[in-house]
Amino acid sequence: MPYPPEIVQPARDELTLAGFTPLLTAEAVEAELAKEGSLLVVVNSVCGCAAGSARPGAVRAVSSPGPRPQRLAAVFAGEDVEAVNRVRRQLAGFPPSSPSIALFVDGDPVFLMERRHIEGLPPEDVATALSRAFAAHC
Repeated sequence: MPYPPEIVQPARDELTLAGFTPLLTAEAVEAELAKEGSLLVVVNSVCGCAAGSARPGAVRAVSSPGPRPQRLAAVFAGEDVEAVNRVRRQLAGFPPSSPSIALFVDGDPVFLMERRHIEGLPPEDVATALSRAFAAHC
C-alpha cells in the first residue's frame, strides 16, 4: 500500500530541489547505471532517519565544495518498487536498507551507507562520510 502523497511528495521534493533526479522505474535505474562516471543514489524513505539525517546529509554533501558525483538520483522505498529493487540488485551482497545512500562508479558500487550507518547520526556526519567517499572515488 503506497504512502499518502502528502507525506511522500515533500520527501521527494527535498532531494529533487537539490538536483537529484527521481528514478521511478527499473528502466530509468538501468539507464543511469549504464552511464560512465559517478552516480550517487539515495534510497529515500518516510522514516525519521531519512528525514533527520539521510536526506539533509546527502544534500549538504553535494552542496559542499570539493569533489562530488557527476550525477545524482533518488528512488523511493515503498513507492518506486521496481526502481528500488533494481538498485538493490546492483548492491548484491548487502541486505535491503532504507534509507541508504550508494555511490556507483561506472555502474559498480564503491560506497554504501546503510540505515544502520545513518540512524542516530546528525546530518553533518552523514555529509562528512559522503564527502570522504566523493574525495576517494569522484
